[in-house]
Amino acid sequence: MSIRNLDALYRPRSVALIGASRRPGSIGSVVARNLLHSGFDGPILPIHPRHQAIEGVLAYPDVASLPVTPDLAVIATPAATVPGLVAQLGERGTRAVVVISAGFGTQQTLDGKSLKQALLDASRPHLLRIVGPNTLGILSPNHALNASFAHLSPDPGHLAFVTQSGAIVTSVIDWAKSRGIGFSHLVSLGDMADVDFGDMLDYLAADPKTSAIMLYIEGIRHTRKFMSAARAASRVKPVIVVKAGRHPEGARAAASHTGALAGADAVYDAAFRRAGMLRVTSLEQLFTATETLADVKRPRGDRLAIITNGGGMGVLATDELLLQGGRLATLSDAAVTALNGVLPVIWSKRNPVDIIGDAPPERLAEAVRVLLEHAADFDALLILNCPTAVASARDCAEAVVTATQGARAGIPLLTAWVGEETARHGRSVLNDAGIATYDTPGHAVSAFMQLVNYDRNQRLLMEVPPSVPVEFEPDIDRVTGVLDRQSGTGADLWLSEADAKEILEAYGIPVVQTYVVTTPEQAGRVAEDIAGPVALKILSADITHKSDSGGVILDLQGADATTRAAERMQTQIASAIPEAVLSGFTVQPMIHRPGAHELIVGMHLDEQFGPVLLFGQGGTAVEVINDRALGLPPLNMRLARDLIENTRVSRLLHGYRNRPAADMDAIAMVLLRLSQLVVDFPELVSLDINPLLADERGVIALDARILLAFERRSGHSNPFQGTDHLAIRPYPKTLETTLTLDSGRTFHVRPILPEDEPALLASFRNLNPEEIRFRFLSPMKALTHQLAARLTQIDFDREMALVLTLPGTPGTTEIYGVVRIAADPDNEQAEFAVIIRHDVTGLGLGTRLMQQIIAYARSRGIHSLWGITLKDNRAMRGLAKMLQFTEQQDPDDSTLVRMSLDLTVSE
Repeated sequence: MSIRNLDALYRPRSVALIGASRRPGSIGSVVARNLLHSGFDGPILPIHPRHQAIEGVLAYPDVASLPVTPDLAVIATPAATVPGLVAQLGERGTRAVVVISAGFGTQQTLDGKSLKQALLDASRPHLLRIVGPNTLGILSPNHALNASFAHLSPDPGHLAFVTQSGAIVTSVIDWAKSRGIGFSHLVSLGDMADVDFGDMLDYLAADPKTSAIMLYIEGIRHTRKFMSAARAASRVKPVIVVKAGRHPEGARAAASHTGALAGADAVYDAAFRRAGMLRVTSLEQLFTATETLADVKRPRGDRLAIITNGGGMGVLATDELLLQGGRLATLSDAAVTALNGVLPVIWSKRNPVDIIGDAPPERLAEAVRVLLEHAADFDALLILNCPTAVASARDCAEAVVTATQGARAGIPLLTAWVGEETARHGRSVLNDAGIATYDTPGHAVSAFMQLVNYDRNQRLLMEVPPSVPVEFEPDIDRVTGVLDRQSGTGADLWLSEADAKEILEAYGIPVVQTYVVTTPEQAGRVAEDIAGPVALKILSADITHKSDSGGVILDLQGADATTRAAERMQTQIASAIPEAVLSGFTVQPMIHRPGAHELIVGMHLDEQFGPVLLFGQGGTAVEVINDRALGLPPLNMRLARDLIENTRVSRLLHGYRNRPAADMDAIAMVLLRLSQLVVDFPELVSLDINPLLADERGVIALDARILLAFERRSGHSNPFQGTDHLAIRPYPKTLETTLTLDSGRTFHVRPILPEDEPALLASFRNLNPEEIRFRFLSPMKALTHQLAARLTQIDFDREMALVLTLPGTPGTTEIYGVVRIAADPDNEQAEFAVIIRHDVTGLGLGTRLMQQIIAYARSRGIHSLWGITLKDNRAMRGLAKMLQFTEQQDPDDSTLVRMSLDLTVSE
């Protein structure tokens, strides 16, 4: 389920309280008081078997005696009673329940089921939604609903706050009350037996009274649902999240370098970034970020200019900026010259612009005006003010307001008026003028970096990725053959280095040639055949870190040296690790690439998000260096490049001094191909390529390890079906088809990709005004980048768009038509739309596209398709009628008709 019946939770017409009490201090009495005194405009029905009234309101002995069926019920009775009560409420027609009761984790019913499962079994036949159990409750101040045992009632507003912790809700209400912050919703999800973060994101994204969504997350249950909902919500309003448990004390997976580096908290970071959300570290930052995102224009980049009347404050701000990954803007010569004309000769002559402590308000105003005239030098301006006897905080604030009038729409502006007694008057002036202000330089810089990070994450949702520079077709059969050779073991298994490299080679990842031998003498003969320096490595499934155990010797020359080295290695390892089974050796030609960078590329299976990709600086000290970035598959070139840029080593890869830049496309392609390998084979649960050498000539993998989990293979008792192992549904290649017309003309039909945005924009320009009006129901002169990105960057778990194009690389071929469906979060209904360019109409292409999308919708279990068209769009109405759609007049607009197709009816 998703948003079905959630309206009954947050906009109920009537509420029942089971477990209402008159005992002072009890949960039942607090909930009753909150419900009955919050101003709710509807019947509230207390239920108690012995009391005639609760808080002066008539009570009822049981559910059956209620005079009306409540939309919402709140239950605060012992856990063992709850499943039966939910069944009774469901039979009466109640659509939602808040279960405040705790104790569902350990108790069982008489037939051995857990109470939580019994609760779900009671609710599902009636499609009844449950918040909880073990929840503080829910609050919807805009609807005067307080179904909780919170100690205060929050003010109405436009912020939504969703958390697993009830204690966090009460703390937030208390904190916000004194600051005049209001809420549209506050929700304590508790144990999330039913309603979870994904459901709430879907509901709140569509709620017109919610302007921003704040989350306090301890853990996520259904990651794919969460990622789909989060990506959809982040496109329409800010989503800011605090994730608790940043530094768990649990043991780290150290069997692979990737496993050791891919900590759970870093995976959450990657997921939040991929979903376009902003992560902060505290509740205070949560509200600050929400206010900042609402009030301050998003910057173009991370270059900050600073004006200060105190040099020390400027230094503190600079330190904090660099610590958080921002950049101090470099002022142009023109800007410095202009500032020379308005500032004392002893001013700093650089950024931060120190206007000196004796600066009157007029000097501050002149400095601000000059910098804004040279705004191309920076991405945001921070103005710092320290209290002085020369100029009051209020006068300085008024000077800033005057100096920035008319310029605020062009450049993000932040201020920090430091101090308390006098500074608050200045902050009041700035607040009244709509200028963001903070009490310390650190807080202001943090706000700037929140804007920067949020904008980066949003651009990942909206930017057009570059086309793949080289098309590749992986040799899936070759990989399957390697895995089939191992599947007889039935247990988790580290592949040999040779097998691991064969798999990488099958996916187009360059690898050094590797020879497998069983004896030292054979190793010597291979070295002689190579006729150059070789690398000798031990071969054992029991030794994953070969270098740490003396299992790697480099630069061996000739047969004798290699044979003797193999003998010594065999003896030393047998003595040091007697339990290890030694299978032989691998021999490889030495790769000498002076100046090449050692990188690591890998994958690790996260407990919640499934496969996670890793990129960073490699080598034997990879864990010590700890320079890595994580990302969720599937990747495209834009996401692969972003993964690279999020590491320190990326600065080296771009070249420095006399060292040329590495081939960034080649590195990104390794990530792209690894992503596809992970998508195609769920049985791969850990993978290291370390080192991956990279320079201006390309890349080559020197060593590789892969861990298999055979129970994840198709055909086993618990197989993963298709792409179920991924948090984000990948590109569905199986939907690619070729359409050949009677004339012999051929078209390619495939799912849309982000790379298609330029072609979609070009196709729009080829549409005539009538085609545009029929498709978008109104005239449009141009397709904006934002809308085009939204149409091409779709979540394949909820939407599908098939493009009619010519064979070729996405982003380089023309688009002649598009058919799309967008399903509701419950996967019940989907809206469709289709357009065929006038230069290919009359060829039956519209019919064939519609047939394909209808077949796809049926395969996804969608119950019905619907669409809206203009009454005078006879071609669309005729096509729909031929495909068995029914038609109805739109009740709100006589120029529109609604077309519907029941997909549950057999074809």
